[in-house]
Amino acid sequence: MRLVRKILIRALLGVLGVQSLVVAVLVGLDSYRKRRQHLCRPVPHVQHPEVRLETSEDRLRLFSSGQDLYPAMLEDIERARSTIYLETYIWKGDEGGREFVRALERKALEGVQVCVIFDWFANLVVPPSFKRFPSSIHTLQFRPVRRPDELLDLRNYVRDHRKMLVVDGRVGYLGGFNLGGVYARRWRDTQVRIEGPAVRELENAFADLWNANRTGHLPRIEPGGGRDWNPTILLHRNDPYLRIFPIRGMYLEAIDRAERRVYLTHAYFIPDRALRSVLKEAARRGVDVQVLVPWNSNHVIADWLARRFFSELLRAGVRIFAYRDIMIHSKTATIDGVWSTVGTANMDRLSLLGNYEANVEVYSPSFAAEMERMFELDKQNAFEITLREWERRSVVNKVVEHTLESLAPLL
Repeated sequence: MRLVRKILIRALLGVLGVQSLVVAVLVGLDSYRKRRQHLCRPVPHVQHPEVRLETSEDRLRLFSSGQDLYPAMLEDIERARSTIYLETYIWKGDEGGREFVRALERKALEGVQVCVIFDWFANLVVPPSFKRFPSSIHTLQFRPVRRPDELLDLRNYVRDHRKMLVVDGRVGYLGGFNLGGVYARRWRDTQVRIEGPAVRELENAFADLWNANRTGHLPRIEPGGGRDWNPTILLHRNDPYLRIFPIRGMYLEAIDRAERRVYLTHAYFIPDRALRSVLKEAARRGVDVQVLVPWNSNHVIADWLARRFFSELLRAGVRIFAYRDIMIHSKTATIDGVWSTVGTANMDRLSLLGNYEANVEVYSPSFAAEMERMFELDKQNAFEITLREWERRSVVNKVVEHTLESLAPLL
């Protein structure tokens, strides 16, 4: 037994060593590629009209460019009269990030209650001087591990990956956009603006996370107004502390019910076995299943882990499109011209069974039409990966994919 244990330990260390070497090489090559990459050419996008839901008072508008989104957010912030709640995963200390700080400070000095949350770990590379916001802005850096004993609770090894803005409980934004100039100029992402009763659900989600993590000097938030029961638009939020993960179930149910078409756009596409199964089954029963992913994202290991599943999906009839030139960071889907979702959750383990996330689920042919329009426009900047071409990729690529396969549960 001692000999067997020694052999197993050495084998495990050998695998880890090979994986570490492969990861180091891939990261190095990706860094070299990014240094040599020139400014990206403009990619196709349109300004989407506001859509009023058929059976609801809520009005929705899609944003697919930060150059359109950020001015709209700042305009709504300027109109605030009572409360501004802003939550983001990353908040860059560049001019784009500072513009939001200045706007929030102006409103706070006018007497508006301004509360902001950003993830402590995700912003470690942001200069500490930038993160010391003016005292008029109530600031919570999400950091679940504060004492040594909290290291023992696995629920504390999570991140606040949500990106939302709520103004006066009447206007809200939700989607994949972080805050910073780079996201306005060099990324393709998706955010939805919501105006109407459904915004109270965003406000309540912000208040729950704030109240559960605030320290003594921060005020408690009491959401105003009543909650909304309209099934046309629903907010799903993952809460790892409560062990509630409805977004994964939302996707499984919606894909399983698809009859005509499924269009998915995901920045990090590493679906687990159940999600791959429903996608394959949908394609086999004649549903047009199309998946759009970045060819080169900002996380090269996530790209290679995603490619490990391409053959399996392509053989079942799933069509895969790779976005060119720039990072597409969207987390969206639309099905059968009636069901859609926009939010913060990627299709990977960290998002679906780990982090704090939020997705809005919408039942509306009008909104789905805009989602399909956005998807088809994005395909103009993508190339399709066919099964024949994919199976002819190099042996080196296949070896790298197999070597990294066991890392999928970590991402």
